[in-house]
Amino acid sequence: MNETARSAAASSPGSLSSTCPAPSSERTQHVTRHESDTGLPIPDPPVFASPANERRHRKQRLTAALRLFGKYGYGEGISGHISVRDPEHLDHFWVNPFGLSFNRLRVADLICVDGTGTVVEGHHRLNTSAFVVHSPIHELRPDVTAAAHGHTVHTRALGSLGQLLTPLDQESAAFYQQQVLYEDYEGPSVTVAQGRDMAHKLGDHRALLLKHHGLVTVGESLEEAVHWFFTYETCAHIQLLASAAGTPQTLTHEQALAAAEGFGAPELARFSFELLWEEITHEHPELLDE
Repeated sequence: MNETARSAAASSPGSLSSTCPAPSSERTQHVTRHESDTGLPIPDPPVFASPANERRHRKQRLTAALRLFGKYGYGEGISGHISVRDPEHLDHFWVNPFGLSFNRLRVADLICVDGTGTVVEGHHRLNTSAFVVHSPIHELRPDVTAAAHGHTVHTRALGSLGQLLTPLDQESAAFYQQQVLYEDYEGPSVTVAQGRDMAHKLGDHRALLLKHHGLVTVGESLEEAVHWFFTYETCAHIQLLASAAGTPQTLTHEQALAAAEGFGAPELARFSFELLWEEITHEHPELLDE
């Protein structure tokens, strides 16, 4: 795959796995505007000429996010998955397959799954837990485009304490009144009933901390969901360090709400991922291979 094709963010209409790059006339340029909530010149999200173009964009970002999971040590054997809803077939989602390392994944390796758990696109196997965790979220939360799940060190430690994030700083304030602790551990997530219960407990929040298990974050875009995951893990680390050193001083309710207006803004989360996208695609352009 040449560099032009790798850098394209959209494709021409076709099958779910269409690989032809779109002409420039089919892609809408980002428009920078001043955000009232963040005060930052954050570009608007891209607008696509067709579902095929948007599908390609989502698959590329999904693969980059999975590579970032690998780079930052979020892999734990076969555990961990990120999903993104198909822009045309809304009861389908794209996800990493079973048994492939985050560090080796390419766009070509992704699979598309329907609401019954059938792989409708791709040649790899589905991780049962991925379907159990992600499918009910996509079904019950039509506002959610993507979900990220992993068994990271600091979220597992925090969950084992039965604690959620407290607003110790402005980053953690992004989850103030936006997180839920799931305590009903019943073993590995392999039943649809358990997945539906988790999705119900998530409600309209952006983060679900699974006691004895890991973390789930969601967003209106793939970029947002993954940013929340990275931030939650970092904030969990900060909280554990601060608690070990002494008695942390938290933000007041008013301070937490004020911080959340900026650091909890979905557009800031979406744009923050762009820095990671540039980083990982520069280091590993082969991840875009289709």
